[in-house]
Amino acid sequence: MRQASTALELQTSGQRLYEITREVARWVADQDMEDGLLTLFCRHTSASLLIQENAAPEVKDDIIAFFGRIAPEDRTLYEHDDEGPDDMPAHLKTALTQVSLTIPLVNGRLVLGTWQGIYLFEHRHRPHRRSVVLHLLGE
Repeated sequence: MRQASTALELQTSGQRLYEITREVARWVADQDMEDGLLTLFCRHTSASLLIQENAAPEVKDDIIAFFGRIAPEDRTLYEHDDEGPDDMPAHLKTALTQVSLTIPLVNGRLVLGTWQGIYLFEHRHRPHRRSVVLHLLGE
């Protein structure tokens, strides 16, 4: 059994879903493992990770719009707004999604469905530097 880890450093330019499937798959392939388990961990409280549809761009737009409705930017709703009106809604969106994902590796490939992609979901409007840690355990 072997293990490998790295961190993907990502520059975001505002609130949206950033597909990272290719970068993750490239790093996994470089590890030359056949079978195992990949864990991804987002080191932030105002961004999260999703596995989601990667064929129809409207899906990403609808997800952003939906989360905007369930965690609106309205300063009258929250006490915490240290970094602006998107601050607390960003934390709520992260709480409702996830900061870690686990994906099986079989025959040297990540076991993702036909239309599944891996995304960093940036919840803030301002650009941010985000770090996603990858840890692969396998052989």
